[in-house]
Formats: sequence, structure tokens, C-alpha cells
Amino acid sequence: MTTTLPATSRRTSALATIALLAMTASWGSTFFLIKDLLERVPTLDFLAVRFAVATVAMVVVAPRALSRLSRESRRHAVVLGLVYGLAQILQTAGLAHTPASVSGFITGMYVVLTPLLAAVLLRSRIGATTWAAVALATAGLAVLSLDGLSVGYGEAITFVSAILYALHIVGLGAWSDARQALGMSIVQIGVIALVCTLATAPDGIVLPSTGADWASVVYMALVAGALAMLAQTWAQAHLPPTRTALIMSMEPVFAATFAVWLGGEATTARMVGGGLMVLTAMLVVELRPPRSQHPPGPRPDPDDGPIEGQVTHLAV
Repeated sequence: MTTTLPATSRRTSALATIALLAMTASWGSTFFLIKDLLERVPTLDFLAVRFAVATVAMVVVAPRALSRLSRESRRHAVVLGLVYGLAQILQTAGLAHTPASVSGFITGMYVVLTPLLAAVLLRSRIGATTWAAVALATAGLAVLSLDGLSVGYGEAITFVSAILYALHIVGLGAWSDARQALGMSIVQIGVIALVCTLATAPDGIVLPSTGADWASVVYMALVAGALAMLAQTWAQAHLPPTRTALIMSMEPVFAATFAVWLGGEATTARMVGGGLMVLTAMLVVELRPPRSQHPPGPRPDPDDGPIEGQVTHLAV
């Protein structure tokens, strides 16, 4: 017998969705800031400084969070940080050989890769409705981003970064613990900072030279870095990976919105059409009636995703 989820579960799920949307909006708000900042600070140097500032801030604010981490959660957070850090480096390297719009589309392919990896690694069953939403979101990303696509070195390593971002989402879906979200976020951010620093240290690290540039870095470190990672880590303790990826596909929509609102860019038909397609895909999944199951009973609807409270495991 299937029934609707309890009100507390629905509220938690709604809060997790809001947290992910806030995180994605913060990411989207940084695009025009990063574009300006990277004219003066090399990309990897910016990433190293950004995540180092985020790490220090999180440790200062919550020094005991690390000591409360279990050994298993600490190990998982290190693995997730390494995956995310490597994805950042590959995406950045790909940008040197790929137009930004194409890079954004290929990176957004984690929307497709996440349910595939979740099906293989977590044995999640992805239903027809969810696959339709994934296809619609991918088409929306293409409308937003693409004006022709060729495949070369830059596109190839950017696609590898998309695989790694999808792995990060799937890994958080399997390992995230809401009670240890803060500690896991600190470890992940710290590992990302270390990976980016090691990648750029041989050539020296260029620091921002003006107060305005430092203000941009601090905003991106604290809001779009530390708080965003905390929001994702906590939210993924309550949402399945595929649903998370669909919500996160709103990033280019927010980026386009902020580019028009604060960056002075013109609104285009492609921007509106692609954005509406991505938004529709997210709403299709978000507004579908949630269901739960009382054992014994029939197998859950494959469109429902993991049942609230279900534990999934991904071996390390």
C-alpha cells in the first residue's frame, strides 16, 4: 500500500530543495564577477585563494565540527573533496581550449550522467518521468548555451569534469549525513583548496590586488563556497542524486538572470526559451506527488526515487 509521505518528511524535502536552489542561485550570481576577476587573477590562483578563505572561515566559525566527524565520514569527505577539486581543475583547463558557452553545456551534462551513475553505483531505479525531465533539462541547457559544437581536447577534458561532478553528487547522495554536514563540508572545502593550491603553486600564487577584487573573492568564498557546500551536503542527506542534479541544472538559468539584472546583458529568446525548459524539467520532478511505502507491500514506484529514510551505500 502506498501513501503520501508524512508532513515532516515533505517539509524537510522542501527545505532541502530550497537550500539547493539558494546554493545554485549563489553560483549563478558569481559568473559575471568571475569573468571580471579573471582578467587580473589566473584561474587556478583564484580557486586556491577562494577555497582557502572558505576553509579558514569555516574552521574559525565551527572549530569543533571536525572533531565530531566519524572516521568514515572524514574519509568520505576527503574522497569527495578530491573528486570535486579535480573536476574544478579539469573544467578550468578545458576553458582554455573551449568557448565558455560550450564548456557550460558540457559541464551541465552531469544532469544526464548523475542518474546513469546512480543506477550503476547505487542501483537506483530511475523512472520514465524523471528521464523525461532529464532530457528536457539537457535540451534546455543546449538552447541556453550552444551555437555549434565540435569535439576536441578541451571538450574531452571538460566532459571528464562533468563525470566527476556527477560522481560528487552521487557520492554525497550515498554518504551525506545531515548531523555531520558541517564537518564534512569543511573537509571537502579544505581538500579542494589543497588540490587547487598544489596545482598552481609551482608557478607562484597571484593574489587579488584591490579591495574590490578581495570583496569579490570573499563573497565567492563565503556565500558561493562555504555556505553553498554546506547547503549541498545537508540537502543531499534528504534528496536523491538525480533530483539534486535536476535542481542544480538551474545554475545557468540563474547565471543568465544575474547577467541581465546586474551585468547589463540583453535578454534573448534563446535565454528565455532555454531557461523555461530547464525550469519546467525541475518542476516536473518537484511537483510530482511524493510517495512512501509501508512494508510489506508492492515495490516503490520507480519515479519516486529512494524512500525517505532509506540508506544507500557506495563502497570506497
